Order: sequence, then C-alpha cells, then structure tokens
Amino acid sequence: MEPRVDFISLGVRSVSRSRAFYIDGLGWPVHREVAGEVLFIQVNHGLVLSLWDVRQMRAEAGVSPPDGVPCITLSHNVASAADVDRVMEEAGSAGAAIIAEPVTQPWGGYTGYFADPDGFRWEVAYNPNWTVDDAGAVTV
Repeated sequence: MEPRVDFISLGVRSVSRSRAFYIDGLGWPVHREVAGEVLFIQVNHGLVLSLWDVRQMRAEAGVSPPDGVPCITLSHNVASAADVDRVMEEAGSAGAAIIAEPVTQPWGGYTGYFADPDGFRWEVAYNPNWTVDDAGAVTV
C-alpha cells in the first residue's frame, strides 16, 4: 500500500449546515455535491475533504462510535477495483481488521474498509468518475 491520504471524510449531522459553514461562510469551492448526502471540497492538490451525512457514512463504513465521538475515515483512492482488492489484502496481511469487504456501492464505486490497530477506519476506494494520476493524486 502506497503511503498517502486522498480523502478525509467527516460524518456530519447536517450536510446543509456544513455547506453553509464551509461554502457560504468560508468561501471554499464545491467540487461535487449530492444535495443532503455528501459534499466534496478539493482542499489542495490531491486531497479532498468529504462532508458526508453521518448516518450514511456509518452504514457504509461499519462505524458505530459512542455518542459524541465523531465519525471519521481516511481514504486511499486507487485507479481500479482490482487495486482495491490488492490494497485490502495487503492491509489484512499487515494485521488490519477487515471491517467491510470490498463491494460495489450504490453510487457506482467499489470500496472496502479496514481498521488499523487503534480502530481508525481506512476506506480503500475506486471511483470511476474521478481521476487518479500516475503520481497518485486524486482529482474530483
């Protein structure tokens, strides 16, 4: 597994309230959005901040934190579904707990989730609508 983080995903209680803060308040540009579900902001070259409805995020990522604990995942994006499988196998071999085996998601991508020894969730993702260049930088 290549050492990089492409996405930081925050599970938010209200995507519209987060939109008002980050987009309307701070003036950050929207790069992709599914109203009420998820908002993507390219925060620098190759790094995306994802503001995701916390209920949907918990369901996909298999995260059930105690009340008051934020839902967060780090995402490692790759160029193909086969790469997702390969990286998930590498993580498992390294001792990661496989939280969710890779599957095709309703939004069209292919993702799997693992947890590091402290329980932090990593999403390994292939999204056919995004570009992962030869250097590994993701563009939404």
